[in-house]
Amino acid sequence: MTDSALRELADDPSSRKRFFKMLGGAGAVSAATAFLAACGDDEDKAAGKPPAAAEVMDNNNSDLKVLNYALTLEFLEADFYKRVIASGMVKDAKVASIAKKFGQTEQEHVEALTATIKKLGGTPVKAPKTNFQPTLDKGLMEVLNTAATVENLGAAAYLGQAGNIKSKEVLAAALSIHSVEARHAAALNTLVGRGFGDGKGGLEGSLPDGAFAKPMSEAAVLKAVKPFLA
Repeated sequence: MTDSALRELADDPSSRKRFFKMLGGAGAVSAATAFLAACGDDEDKAAGKPPAAAEVMDNNNSDLKVLNYALTLEFLEADFYKRVIASGMVKDAKVASIAKKFGQTEQEHVEALTATIKKLGGTPVKAPKTNFQPTLDKGLMEVLNTAATVENLGAAAYLGQAGNIKSKEVLAAALSIHSVEARHAAALNTLVGRGFGDGKGGLEGSLPDGAFAKPMSEAAVLKAVKPFLA
């Protein structure tokens, strides 16, 4: 169960160490610290009985599929910001700074997911070939609106996979990235002047369109990003 995975990660200090080592870097540690604090901390609780080898393998295979799916989306986002910055269309210094910062963050997600997949014994997917030129050709506002939609899409995609993740370490990593994607979306939605959600699955609107975030299935997400793939 997902709730069990969260509980175990919070209670088991050895699990936390593995999670931090899996992601690497001070940024990943600080991103997860608040999450663990919210779950509670009890260093004295004993770890549960370790799962059988076959169960671990099945869980790894399941998580690797989710991680490679997430990696594909992160490749897409990182490449988008890279191309926007290279185009030189962003003249406002503050907006350019945001684009560069968000692009760097997405690249860090790519690197963290790639490293995690390798540590689990998997093979990271290759970066997909993208086609953002039609979006770039439509000008800056189209680019900013697309960025906002893509970030909302990323947050919904991570939420949609939360229940499929078996490893508590991988789940915590996914949640820490989900939070960042959601904050990127909020910042961009505000920047382009979007108002309340308009019923499109939460992909538009600078304010939530309900009390609970709306997850998206893998099929729905891949359909939404198809126009950006070569």
